[in-house]
Amino acid sequence: MSEIIKCTELKKFYQVGTQIVKAIRNISVSINAGEYVAIMGPSGSGKSTFMNIIGCLDTPTGGEYILNGQAVSKLEDDQLAEIRNKEIGFVFQTFNLMPRYSALENVMLPLVYAGLGSEKRKQRALEVLQQVGLSDRVMHKPNELSGGQRQRVAVARALVNHPSIILADEPTGNLDSKTSIDIMHLFAQIHQMGNTIILVTHEEDIALHAHRIIRLRDGEIEADYLNKNIVSLS
Repeated sequence: MSEIIKCTELKKFYQVGTQIVKAIRNISVSINAGEYVAIMGPSGSGKSTFMNIIGCLDTPTGGEYILNGQAVSKLEDDQLAEIRNKEIGFVFQTFNLMPRYSALENVMLPLVYAGLGSEKRKQRALEVLQQVGLSDRVMHKPNELSGGQRQRVAVARALVNHPSIILADEPTGNLDSKTSIDIMHLFAQIHQMGNTIILVTHEEDIALHAHRIIRLRDGEIEADYLNKNIVSLS
């Protein structure tokens, strides 16, 4: 498998008053295309900062980050925005859907920024909504959908641009147990189709759906291992 993420001695420091907060320090890790990885850690471990850097939402203080062959550590905000839209599909805990837009319109949004024509946008959005099991809800607005259905719209939106990586931040945090299992099964199916998935979570049972687990503590990698107890789809 080809390397899709390579981080070398990544650091992120913040100044808070007179204090320097070392959110992450000296993180070196590689992730290959097609992997399903969970990033875990307690509050303050640096997992959110690390996610923001690999998601091109922030830049490191030091070190190097190469995404799909491109060095992105020192890019400007507009360059990072372009890479985010092209390379990364985001799934957030709070869904982040536009409330006045239908499911179809929400999923089409990233394709507007990609410059696709209206008919192609609609066709591609309908494809991924069908893929996540929502072909009968395409004209519904978020307030007309359940929490699980809203998260499925968010997953469809993440998939619509054929991104290199699906980056999911606590994707089951606002869902009940049964709906959480349904969403994790959906991620497993997406992974089986060849997508790279990086899941950020503090929940052990959710992390067990991933094939590899990276644990952070105090801004450093505490453990990085293959998951021998992967939760079955059955």
